[in-house]
Amino acid sequence: MVSQYILSIAIWLPIVGGVLVLATGGDRNAPLARWLSLVVAVLTFIATIPLYTGFNLNTYTMQFVENYSWIEAFNIRYHVGVDGISLLLILLTSFTTVLVVISAWQVIQKKVAQYLAAFLIMEGLMIGVFSALDAILFYVFWEAMLVPMFIIIGLWGGANRVYATIKFFLYTFIGSVLMLVAFIYLYYQAEGSFDILTFHDLKLGLTEQILIFLAFLAAFAVKIPMWPVHTWLPDAHVEAPTGGSVILAAIMLKMGGYGLLRFSMPILPDASHELAWLMIALSLIAVVYIALVALVQEDMKKLIAYSSIAHMGFVTLGFFMFNAQGIEGGIVQMISHGFISGALFLCVGIMYDRLHSRLIKDYGGVANTMPVFAAFMMLFALANAGLPGTSGFVGEFLVILGAFQVNVWYAFAAATILIFGAAYTLWMYKRVIFGKVVNDGVKTLTDVTAREILFLVLLAVPVLVLGLWPFPFLDVLHASVEHLLQQVSVSKL
Repeated sequence: MVSQYILSIAIWLPIVGGVLVLATGGDRNAPLARWLSLVVAVLTFIATIPLYTGFNLNTYTMQFVENYSWIEAFNIRYHVGVDGISLLLILLTSFTTVLVVISAWQVIQKKVAQYLAAFLIMEGLMIGVFSALDAILFYVFWEAMLVPMFIIIGLWGGANRVYATIKFFLYTFIGSVLMLVAFIYLYYQAEGSFDILTFHDLKLGLTEQILIFLAFLAAFAVKIPMWPVHTWLPDAHVEAPTGGSVILAAIMLKMGGYGLLRFSMPILPDASHELAWLMIALSLIAVVYIALVALVQEDMKKLIAYSSIAHMGFVTLGFFMFNAQGIEGGIVQMISHGFISGALFLCVGIMYDRLHSRLIKDYGGVANTMPVFAAFMMLFALANAGLPGTSGFVGEFLVILGAFQVNVWYAFAAATILIFGAAYTLWMYKRVIFGKVVNDGVKTLTDVTAREILFLVLLAVPVLVLGLWPFPFLDVLHASVEHLLQQVSVSKL
């Protein structure tokens, strides 16, 4: 009986739990807020596991579907379900939230309940985005999740948090308004339905498709973020607290890629092919140019933020190769990047908590005082550089294979990220971790605690498992990706 409502449990448990955490009151009840948040986050993760264990790999149809009337006047429904594409992203969301709660255990000392409640509420809203099958329900979740992140950066961020928060909100909100206009147009074309799966069957002219594609792109490109609408991300990352940076990189960036797969490509196949040159060009610019920008960064968080833009360029490149290797590689890259970028931001957070600096020049020789930490960070740095045997290699390799089938020059240009990615990641690692200890602050550093080892191990395991044995992840994708390719290959003109 409970299995019929497993998606609703995964969506609403963290939202209700977040409200309960808020109800614990001020910081005098901080220990209660921490433990309650951890219990809610772990229970939510446990609730999402049956989505994987009970998932039928042999069908592309939506599973664990719930469909109820919500606003009858406009035929808006509470309609949720998962396929192979959304399943992995939901699991990533629930898993990452547990790590964020653990990582904030001792770091956040003021407004503890509000901080943790914001992440729990945002978790439920993000799972809602990945499972919504009604366009208005999707839009409500999509917009609502901006509010907790706005609060997280605005209250617990750095010195320029107000500027970063407003920039983040304006960029993401303006693009989303155009997406809403596209939804309303599709509603009338679907004869009064906001059902996303019904949108997939609409017959639209090329001009209609291109205009709607561009409206969707305004929302999804900002969220990914694609060049040139990427400038909000480094500012948001630098000013956000560690937990905010982890959720931004690991989950929120993936929503733009998910939107392309759920809306742009299946609803607008002719426009997707017509504008593929634009998406490929923007992706390659992100892969190459942004990687070069990352090379000259002095702030570790800003370097990792630019790294995220470059890696997400790989994702969109894979999608618009229109073959199984490219799309599956792009999805695997999204999941892998969630683990790796989250781990790198947590590593920077560990050092920042001790030395209160993110500048590369303030470090050097950290391996001498934090050898266990240095070993973990090396694993994640090598994974970010795409080392075979780590999750960072699998997605990139599949995307390059997919690109090679389409155009050898696409594959050649994309492969440069393997060089640039290694350059900026290992250059940062060398300057921070190796060498002699010349900074008095580094001499006083203490190695990772048991709590920090716990969340680093929890991230190291999937990075290695996905890198050495990717089939449990890929098997989930096959049926949904094949169906998507069929939708994209059929002209609606």
